Amino acid sequence: MKIAVAMSGGVDSSAAAALLKDAGHELVGFTMQLWNQRRGLSVGEDGEPLPSRCCSLDDVYDARRVAEGLGFPFYVLNLERDFERDVVEPFVRSYLGGETPIPCVACNSRLKFASLDRMALSVGCEKVATGHYARVRFDEGAGRYRLLRGLDARKDQTYFLWELTQEQLSRSLFPLGEMTKDEVRDLARRHGLYVAEKRESQEICFVPDGDYAGFIERYLEAEGREAERPARGEIVDTGGRLLAEHEGVHRYTVGQRRGLGVSRPLPLYVVRVEAEANRVVVGHEDELLCSEFTAAGVNWVAFDEPAEAVRAEVRVRYRHREAPATVTPLGSGRARVRFDEPQRAVTPGQATVFYRGEEVVGGGWIVKEGGQ
Repeated sequence: MKIAVAMSGGVDSSAAAALLKDAGHELVGFTMQLWNQRRGLSVGEDGEPLPSRCCSLDDVYDARRVAEGLGFPFYVLNLERDFERDVVEPFVRSYLGGETPIPCVACNSRLKFASLDRMALSVGCEKVATGHYARVRFDEGAGRYRLLRGLDARKDQTYFLWELTQEQLSRSLFPLGEMTKDEVRDLARRHGLYVAEKRESQEICFVPDGDYAGFIERYLEAEGREAERPARGEIVDTGGRLLAEHEGVHRYTVGQRRGLGVSRPLPLYVVRVEAEANRVVVGHEDELLCSEFTAAGVNWVAFDEPAEAVRAEVRVRYRHREAPATVTPLGSGRARVRFDEPQRAVTPGQATVFYRGEEVVGGGWIVKEGGQ
């Protein structure tokens, strides 16, 4: 069949393309230009923009070279405006609101898959393939597509894909879902792919130095929005006692221990960020434990929104080990998650994903009580 392949310039998407080419499919490669590094919002000590290992101009060149080597046409989609509107701006607003966002989920489902879907259909492609470690299967009995973990548990990326709709899943291919990372690199070497030894991307693509607070401050300044920069405010304990002064709520996240400027016999951690009151609340480690929370923007993947509560293993951040919980639909795309045992540092702004064994049941966004 004719397949559109998302080409990130990394080893995973390149290996996925090689697999599909070997299987005899007709391929069309697409890379998305998302962010202009020359804006200088993340710079090194020399004052030069820092390169990113994801979605950079170098990645575009690498993707083109792989496509040429494998012998299929290649196009670059300029989505910089869409990316800033749909990913960067919400990221900034989320931090300013006292949350800790994970922009890669929204980027995957709302931008990359949506844009590639439209482009694929316009050039006659039946499917869209990516290098994600995940699997999708059609369940004839249920009449719907199932999203399953990748077999390599260390690399499974279903946490970033829970927002995909049934329509998007119907056209999705994940050729690496049955492979390990080591097998993928071996495949890339056998095909002589230029990117076979390329390092993986770990950071958020538009913040290559990992300094989220610094990026937000420079972004607001560049946009002429300095007035939105959070002011200094109070750091208090859970009893409301003033302990210190913070440097702006965008510099703090739930679970943070370092950089609080507070010395006590027992370690203190951020337990809440109250942006409306311009206050950071700290407490001891046991005060980070959370028994339940609300999720918004819930997308049910395994079935339509259920009428009753469901049991699932729930993850509250990418590196969190899932914990047994009861998920109760509340209507309007919301759900209440109650853990069997309290979990540490449940953070507003992060994604939560519901699993049953290897299958993604659904997911949503962790919100503050009373939040949207």
